[in-house]
Amino acid sequence: MLAITERAAEAINALVSLNEMPEGSGARIATDGQGEGLELALVPSPAQDDTVVQGSGATVYLENTAAQVLGDKTLDVERVEENGEEQMRFAIVPHQQQG
Repeated sequence: MLAITERAAEAINALVSLNEMPEGSGARIATDGQGEGLELALVPSPAQDDTVVQGSGATVYLENTAAQVLGDKTLDVERVEENGEEQMRFAIVPHQQQG
């Protein structure tokens, strides 16, 4: 099952709060319209067949295909530089080993 890092959970919760979304809101990961990748969006609730994943106080809803693809992955946040500015981006990474 998809794991959620504390950094990713903090980012999701901050975005939900910033956008004044209702209780139960979270991030939804689904295949894009062409089936070529995944998209992350904030939503007020899951779609009917979504898998619900919770971690570090955040909720992520996974569309069926996304749930299959991300079963052994971790949702994280990474710092990237774009146009000379540091930004944060969600990233899918291999499960991190607890050591």
